[in-house]
Amino acid sequence: MRILRLLSELPRRGLGVALSITLFYLTAFPVFAQPVTPGTGLHNLIYRQSFRAMRASSANEDLHQNGDAISIEPGATVEIGDFEGPGVIDHIWMTTGSEDPFYGRSMVIRIYWDDNENPSVEVPVGDFFGMGHGAWKPVTSVPLSTSSHGRAKNCFWPMPFRKHARITISNESKQYKVRSLYYYIDWGKYESLPENTLYFHAQYRQAFPAEPGDYTILDARGKGHFAGMVYSVQNMETGWFGEGDDRFYIDGEEVPSLRGTGTEDYFGDAWGFREFNTPFYGVALWEGYFPGDRTTAYRWHINDPIPFEKSLKVTIEHRGSVYTDAAMPLGSFLERSDWISSVAFWYQDAPAGFEGGLPPAENRVAPYTILDTQDLTVRATPDKNLNKTNPGIEYYPMTPDASVEFDFNIEKQGRYQVSAFLTHSLFSGVYQPFLDGKPLGPEIDLCATGSDPVWESFDLHELDAGTHTLRFECRGASPKMRTMAPKAYHLSVIYLVLLRLEDMEGYHAALQEFMKKKK
Repeated sequence: MRILRLLSELPRRGLGVALSITLFYLTAFPVFAQPVTPGTGLHNLIYRQSFRAMRASSANEDLHQNGDAISIEPGATVEIGDFEGPGVIDHIWMTTGSEDPFYGRSMVIRIYWDDNENPSVEVPVGDFFGMGHGAWKPVTSVPLSTSSHGRAKNCFWPMPFRKHARITISNESKQYKVRSLYYYIDWGKYESLPENTLYFHAQYRQAFPAEPGDYTILDARGKGHFAGMVYSVQNMETGWFGEGDDRFYIDGEEVPSLRGTGTEDYFGDAWGFREFNTPFYGVALWEGYFPGDRTTAYRWHINDPIPFEKSLKVTIEHRGSVYTDAAMPLGSFLERSDWISSVAFWYQDAPAGFEGGLPPAENRVAPYTILDTQDLTVRATPDKNLNKTNPGIEYYPMTPDASVEFDFNIEKQGRYQVSAFLTHSLFSGVYQPFLDGKPLGPEIDLCATGSDPVWESFDLHELDAGTHTLRFECRGASPKMRTMAPKAYHLSVIYLVLLRLEDMEGYHAALQEFMKKKK
């Protein structure tokens, strides 16, 4: 009755407040309440708990010292958790300091249950916490969330184990050291777990590019239920990739009993994508419709799990519109050769171990060229207070009449996506970027309350072989600065990131094939 009364008061009390309170009551005290078992949600708090709270963390063993991080050399693996059961892992938090701009794909988390030699969780760290492509973006949902531009990562999937649990982190980069990894693993030690307790699983897959036919997200054997997915796409053609339908084949059926109506429909959106986050579905990253643009969406089957008794196969079509460079449509429901990656999350009765491993780290992201700006030819006006920071440069002009520019070399002519990592900080100014003298979009206000590296994309450009110049001209102090604060015009450019689209396998192949068919 309390919920009904809240709903009746929507016009008077406000839609947002009422729905928020209603969501709390539905979550905390479900209408169809299940027996209380470890990890069943907010309603568990009204009962006396009967487990011992435990934690593994990177905290310094000396309580009087700071230094609460570990480092991981390129190619090395460290164990961050080794627990004797019965138990339930309730929460994993971590943050990373690394010069690798795509460490979200080069670092891998693996979790082993009981006596299995093969992991039941094997996922790049970024994707495991809800963000694909090695991108740095916040995610806000019930089981996974990230903040601090994606650097602070939290996982709340309950992960029970009967005998033993082991968690490792691998730095599979060949070049970059993980200089600092901070982590918490909170878990509960139990005397026993119910007989029907299931094991948590998460598996990463990719197809670079997607092959003809449906893309497979999960192909599981056993008894359990599907809990959700993270789905990431990097465009290879101009157009919309999301006309494909989701399909769930339960217990070996030939015709899927669960069939969708479109990619954005499955992820709770409609009429295309845009960035948004909700507790159970969202699009955490959306860059657009052009080659090189990236998308990551998530969908959690927490309130609507999909049970299976023998097996479950989850697939999705990769169909949509394709346009030529002249904006001529080739079709609205064509198979596309986009780069697709995914993580499936599910629970099943016995721990399954994955064999074969993941593709090498360098093959889990697009073939970006990463240029440390401190290694480039740099000019500044005025030329004082220009410092190398390893990586990147920092510029502290004392006047708004300032600029800094970088020369970089292009070996092969082609279409390039040009991006950069710029630091947003308290004393940063407003800058206008230029490429070879032409403005790159609007001015960028770099002022922020922290000190945060942020990916800025400067779109697509046809670049000839030879030397090109990226220039930043100061437009003054940020209006975000408080009136009494000192005027500041700081600029920090860490990496220049280039992606030659012709280097991405299959970029033009689909267009050429479609054109042949049209003829």
